Amino acid sequence: MRKDVRRNQQALLDAAAEVFVASGVEAPVRDIAARAGVGTGTVYRHFPTRADLVVAVYRHQVDACADAGPALLASSPTPGAALGRWVDLFVDFLVTKHGLAGAMQADNVGFETLHAYFLDRLLPVCTRLLDRAAAAGEIRSDITAYQLMRGIGNLCIGAESDPRYDARRMVTLLVAGLRQSH
Repeated sequence: MRKDVRRNQQALLDAAAEVFVASGVEAPVRDIAARAGVGTGTVYRHFPTRADLVVAVYRHQVDACADAGPALLASSPTPGAALGRWVDLFVDFLVTKHGLAGAMQADNVGFETLHAYFLDRLLPVCTRLLDRAAAAGEIRSDITAYQLMRGIGNLCIGAESDPRYDARRMVTLLVAGLRQSH
C-alpha cells in the first residue's frame, strides 16, 4: 500500500473512531467522511461495508494501544509509571469503543477472530510492562497480564451507560493493589 493511501486510511480510521465514540457505530458515513475531510465515496472505497469499517477501527485502536506500551516504557520515569499510563490508555480503549464489540458479536466468527487479535497484540505488551515493573520492585509479581486485563475489562463493563459508576476510579484502585507493600 502506498504511503499516502495508508496515511489517508489512518486518518479515516481516526475520524471514524472519534465519530463512533461521539455517536455510536451506527453514525452516518457522511459524518465520518466530513470529520476525515474526504467524500463518502472515499470511505466506501476503503471500507465497502459498515462492518469492514467497524472491524478496521477496532484493529486500529488495538494496534495503537499495543504500540503505546514500548513507547511508554521508553519515555516514562519508571516501569510502574509506564504501566499506569498504559492502563489508562487500555481503559480509554475499553470504555470508548461504544458498541464496537456489540456490533461485532452478531458475527461470532468475526468476533472470535478479533478477540484473538486483541489478545495476540495486547497480552505481550501488558506482560512486558508487568514484568518490568515487577523487576523494578514497584509491583507484586503474582498477577498475569491476562488476569489484569480481564479484571480491568470487567470493571469497565457498562461504564458508559451508568453515570453513577466510575470505571476509572475502580481501575485505579485495582492498580494501586498491585503496588509492592514494603
